[in-house]
Amino acid sequence: MNLRLLFTSCLLAIISCACSAAEVARGNIVMFVVDDQGRDAGCYGNKAIKTPNLDRLAADGTVFQHAYCTTASCSASRSVILTGLHNHSNGQYGHQHSYHNFHTRLSVRSLPVLLSEAGYRTASIGKYHVQPETVYHFDTYLKGNQGGARNAVTMAQKCRAWLGEKSARPFFLYFCTSDPHRSGRQAGHPLSRPDFFGNGRKYNGVNEQAFKPGDVSVPPYLPDTPECRRELAQYYQSVARIDQGLGLLVKTLKELKLYDNTLILYLSDNGIAFPGAKTNLYEPGMRLPLVVRAPGQKKRGGSTNAMVSWTDLAPTILDFAGATPKKYKFHGRSFLEALDEENPKGWDEVYASHTFHEITMYYPMRVLRERRFKYTLNIASGLTYPHASDLWASAAWQGVWQRKDRYYGKRTVDAYLHRAKHELYDLERDPHEVINLANNPDYAETLKRMQAKLKKWQQQSGDPWKYKYVYE
Repeated sequence: MNLRLLFTSCLLAIISCACSAAEVARGNIVMFVVDDQGRDAGCYGNKAIKTPNLDRLAADGTVFQHAYCTTASCSASRSVILTGLHNHSNGQYGHQHSYHNFHTRLSVRSLPVLLSEAGYRTASIGKYHVQPETVYHFDTYLKGNQGGARNAVTMAQKCRAWLGEKSARPFFLYFCTSDPHRSGRQAGHPLSRPDFFGNGRKYNGVNEQAFKPGDVSVPPYLPDTPECRRELAQYYQSVARIDQGLGLLVKTLKELKLYDNTLILYLSDNGIAFPGAKTNLYEPGMRLPLVVRAPGQKKRGGSTNAMVSWTDLAPTILDFAGATPKKYKFHGRSFLEALDEENPKGWDEVYASHTFHEITMYYPMRVLRERRFKYTLNIASGLTYPHASDLWASAAWQGVWQRKDRYYGKRTVDAYLHRAKHELYDLERDPHEVINLANNPDYAETLKRMQAKLKKWQQQSGDPWKYKYVYE
C-alpha cells in the first residue's frame, strides 16, 4: 500500500511538473493598441515622423501592408479587437462612455476571458472603453501611473512588476494608450490649441519631440493648409510619445528575459482624428498599422500583403495560445501562417461594418474591400454625413468650412457631406476614392457581384440591417 501511495504521489508530481512546463512553454502575449493613429510611422514610409522603436519592432517581425479596422470608432472597434466579432453582432455599436452608453451583449465571450479560462494571467492598462466589465474582465487592472494613458512611458514602468511576477502561467497584457487621440476638451475652444493632442503637459520620463508644420507629410485626403499642417505636427508629437513607451516596454521584456517568448502586436483602433479618416470607412479611416512580432517566425523584417481585419486579431491570439474554444464561432480567423509569406493565398478581401460613433452620429455603412475594388453601402445616404464633435472643431476642417473652400483634400466638401447610397471605387486607378463608378454601366457586373457578396456576408454575420433588403 505504501509503495502504491509512493508511486501515485510520484506520478502526480510528474504530471504536475509536466503541466507547469507546458504552461511556461506557451507564449506570452502583448497587444499594444494606440488611439487614432494612421499608417504614420517610419516602417510605413513616413520619413518625417519619428518612430524608431516601432521601426525596430518591425525589423524583428512583420509589417502588414493591408490591415483594416472594421469600424472607425473607438469603442466599437475595441469591441471587435477583443471579441473577433463585428460590432453589429456583438452589440457595441458605438461609444461606451457617458450618455452614449452602448453595451456589448452578455453572451459574447471576449479574448481576456477566454485566455484566463485557458490558464493565462491577464492585465489591462490604459484605455478600456468597452462595457460591461463582466464581458471584458481582466484579472488585473494596472492604474495610477503619472500622465495616465497619455504617458506610455510610465505605463510601461507600471507594468514591470506585474510582468516580472514569478508564475508558471503565461501572460496577456492589453496595453492601450490614449495618444494620439484629440483632447476631449477642445470642442468650443479656440482652434489649434497646443493641447489638442495631449501636448503642452508634463509627462515624466518622456522626451518631447516637437515637429514643425513645414516638415510634416500631408496625405492627399487632407487639405494642405497652414492650420492642417499645425495639427499634423501636434499629432506627430503625440505619436512620438507612444513610441518611447513602446521602446521601454520592449526593453523591459528583454531585461526580464520574456521578449523571446512573447507575441507582440502593435495596432491602432481606427484612422487619425481628422475628417476623412476617423468615423469614415474610406481607406484612411480603416487601413491601419499592424506590426506583429512572433516567437516562432522564420522570416523577420519582412512584410505581408495578406488582407486582414480586426476580426482576425482575437482568433490569431487564441491560436497562438492554444486556446481556441470549441463550438464558438468568430467572424475572423488566425493569420499566424501569413506572417512569413509576402503574398499568402486566401487573404484577398475584408468586410467592414460601421453604425455609430457618438450616439448622435447614426450613419450605417457596410463595406466589401477586395484587392482592386471597394464597395460601400451607405444605408442612411439621405442623411448629411455626421461630424464627431472633436473633428468638427478641428482647425483642419474649420479652416476649409469658414473659407467656404470647395475641396477638402481630394474630395469636394459636398461629396464628403452628401454620399450616394452605393459607392464603388477602382482602387488601382483611383486610390483616393474620388470617382464613384456605381452608376457607370461598364462596372455594372462588378457592382452586382459585390452587392451579392456583401448581402450574403450580412446574413451570415448576423447583421440586423439585413432586414433593410426586405422592406426597403
